[in-house]
Order: sequence, then structure tokens, then C-alpha cells
Amino acid sequence: MSTAELNQTKLDLIAWINRLSDENMIEFLDGLKKSKSKDDWWDDLSENQQKMLRNGMDDIESGNVISSSQFWEELKNG
Repeated sequence: MSTAELNQTKLDLIAWINRLSDENMIEFLDGLKKSKSKDDWWDDLSENQQKMLRNGMDDIESGNVISSSQFWEELKNG
């Protein structure tokens, strides 16, 4: 994308955001902006949340996973 195209895209986005009235979309965009900050989101998690994520990663590495279709099928029949 050329510099001119990039600048036009930015202007189009600014205009679109200025017209937004959907509070959920505005909150989503604000969260997206914040997610690109220099802060590490990991540090904002509780010890329990970090432990749960580590356990999930351990499950993935050990192959203790099921497919999405299997999950939904079991949920449907459970």
C-alpha cells in the first residue's frame, strides 16, 4: 500500500469512527487499541488465571485435546 493509500485509509477510518454510534463497537475498538500497548496483558492476570492458562498449554503440548466438532457433538449429546 502506498503512502497516499495508507493516509486515505486512515482518513476513511477516522470518518467512520466519528459516525459510529454502536457503543459495543466503540468499546471493541478501544480494547483493540489498548491491546497494542506496551503493557503485557499477562501481568494483569491473577495467579489463578495464569495457572489455568499454563495448564491449558500443558494439555495442548501433551496432546490432551479434542476437535471443535467433537466438543460440540459431546455438548449436544451430553
